[in-house]
Amino acid sequence: MTIGVGDKVPEVRVKRTDMKDVTTSELFTGKKVVIFAVPGAFTPTCSAKHLPGFVEKADAIRSKGVDEIICTSVNDAFVMDAWGKDRGVGDKVTLIADGNGDLAKALGLDFSGAEIGFGIRSQRYAAIIDDGVVTHLAIEKPMAFEVSSAEAILKAL
Repeated sequence: MTIGVGDKVPEVRVKRTDMKDVTTSELFTGKKVVIFAVPGAFTPTCSAKHLPGFVEKADAIRSKGVDEIICTSVNDAFVMDAWGKDRGVGDKVTLIADGNGDLAKALGLDFSGAEIGFGIRSQRYAAIIDDGVVTHLAIEKPMAFEVSSAEAILKAL
């Protein structure tokens, strides 16, 4: 079942880009967080539009009371680290590796990209999490990039 507005984010362990474990409780408790997921680091829309939009709009998003902006993908920590460096993310967005897809599965936002050799991936989405509870969720239709952009999140805030 897909997580929805009003639901608490389930407890899952993921990785920071330095390979240290972090739980969803540690990421979301006591904070207002914007999280967005991409199907894959270094993929066209993710690299050219989705991540750069949040990097560009980070200050405007934080000015709305957001403590942290998180990007997650079903990639390992080394790939997420390299992608962040390649895209010049700095400290604007926290990159989180969901290497096994545990977070995507727990949220009910995973899909199979096996037919094109991608394995399990996360759907493209953006959410606002306030103290561990979803207050806004925008899930993209397959192959779309409309409702989960930084601009859309700014409007939702």
